[in-house]
Amino acid sequence: MQSFIDIFTSHKSERSFTDQPVDDAALDRIIEAAYRAPTSVNSQQVSLVVTRDAAKRAEIAQIAGGQPWIAKGAVFITLVLDMHKSRVAMDAIDQQQVAQQSIESIVSGATDVGIALGSIMAVARSEGLGIVPIGGIRRDPQAMIALLDLPEYTFPVAGVVIGHVDQPAAQKPRLPMPTFRHEERYQQAGLAQHIADYNAEMVQHWKTIGRSDGESWSESVSGYYSKIYFPDVLPALKKQGFGNDK
Repeated sequence: MQSFIDIFTSHKSERSFTDQPVDDAALDRIIEAAYRAPTSVNSQQVSLVVTRDAAKRAEIAQIAGGQPWIAKGAVFITLVLDMHKSRVAMDAIDQQQVAQQSIESIVSGATDVGIALGSIMAVARSEGLGIVPIGGIRRDPQAMIALLDLPEYTFPVAGVVIGHVDQPAAQKPRLPMPTFRHEERYQQAGLAQHIADYNAEMVQHWKTIGRSDGESWSESVSGYYSKIYFPDVLPALKKQGFGNDK
């Protein structure tokens, strides 16, 4: 078994899986880790929807923009920001929930989803399984909401594929550590050069693994951040009962 630190520092997003199912006991341990993860003010505002049905996984793959590894991996878990549970709890004592109208609740809930997702990925990898987190379910959130029968005051924030790896992925280089770790205050000096160096490193990485179409990091991130790339998120959030302090 890998050491604790190796599990985290050797992370790779796998996109090639075998047909072998995930052991039920292993899946239970993975889910237990997310279940016990911390949540803001003990809100427990995270729920998981586990999808093993092949037809549904294929549908999720299409919702996410055509990602075949979703259909191929044995298990897909959708992590849901869930304020439906707290609304039911407050109804029981004749209290009205209004917090979902604040952007803070969305930020807090998404943070708690991220903590749970990290727990899932770490434990899955400790079980010898491969994972790839999926944000693409937000491409068409309304379709995910319908597929999973999500009630009001819930939202599918992210997902993760879990399965046995077929062809292992190569670990991508990261931006230099000084762009990530800042002592006492945010350090802007040298950032442009660090990014230039990383752009060159990424282009070389793609060449090394046989990808002739590999982009620099600047080009890659521009492909997403030069536009609002998931424009249906806010309308779907509002339809689910969430607000943004307006």
